[in-house]
Amino acid sequence: MSESRAAVRWGAVAESSSFGAPIRTELCAAEEKLLRLLDSNEALIGEICHYLVDGGGKRLRPLFILLTYRACGGNDAKVEDAIDAAIALELIHSATLLHDDIIDGGMLRRGKPSAYARYGPAASLVAGDYLFCRAFELCGRFEERLVHTAARACIQLTEGEVMEGRMRNRATANLDDYIAIITRKTASLFAAGSKVAADLAGAGAETIGEMERLGHAVGLAFQMVDDLLDILGPEEKIGKPVGSDLRLGIMSLPVVLGLRSNPELQTLIGNGNCLEGQMFDRVLRLLREPQLIADGRAMAAQHVAAARELLMRLPPSVYRDSLATLIDEQINRDL
Repeated sequence: MSESRAAVRWGAVAESSSFGAPIRTELCAAEEKLLRLLDSNEALIGEICHYLVDGGGKRLRPLFILLTYRACGGNDAKVEDAIDAAIALELIHSATLLHDDIIDGGMLRRGKPSAYARYGPAASLVAGDYLFCRAFELCGRFEERLVHTAARACIQLTEGEVMEGRMRNRATANLDDYIAIITRKTASLFAAGSKVAADLAGAGAETIGEMERLGHAVGLAFQMVDDLLDILGPEEKIGKPVGSDLRLGIMSLPVVLGLRSNPELQTLIGNGNCLEGQMFDRVLRLLREPQLIADGRAMAAQHVAAARELLMRLPPSVYRDSLATLIDEQINRDL
């Protein structure tokens, strides 16, 4: 995707959405710089990075960070820093996608063959490492506390990945285990982004802490909805086969809720007997039970409400309103 196409893409996002318009200029600048940073002296690395990043994605984290920066009073003086922070966290997120597909053997990503499927594990692994390095090259000039925030999020991501692997197909997994995993794997990056955005905007310590908690709540809710969509589909909307996480034995939200209330699920999942055929279809039906889905939605809604309460402590602005809309629209995706 060329830089001009990137600007057109994000200009269209800004104009078609109710949350992107106030930061149209920042979004276009972020996308153009992001695409430049994917290039490498080694053509294969650049090809893999562009294949992943140009292949779609909502760019939710840059949107979230840039809106938070403006909502916290950030002005044009440090907007380039906010753009770089947004890009850095998107690069980190993209790196984790490459590594996740290697770990899971994921053959599809966003409705097309994954980089792992197309280029193999070794090349995809190195490309993911490259994206991590690019991210810290970009934010390395920031003050130490900001770099530490990003580094700490990466540590948590790593720990969350290992914990998720350790808990696979474990019928004794409970809600506390689940929250611990998604706090590390998903919420950590959202929390880091909103904390850094508020800091760059010149907010006080109390507001920075509140924005960090807001990001944490949004990250939890976002992952909970993703988990529900994994079993509800349809495939053309979620970009991967329905029940992909279930087949991998991942302790997602519906699985944890089902284990808590259904002895049959405890047996099927604990024995690893739900991966194929009629058993898989049976488990999928049990996990789609209306009350279970309603309970999962209610849990996500609780975290959205917590995020909104924190958001409303900021002064009224078009950016605050857009951030509220962004949170609502992402959490209510197709459920």
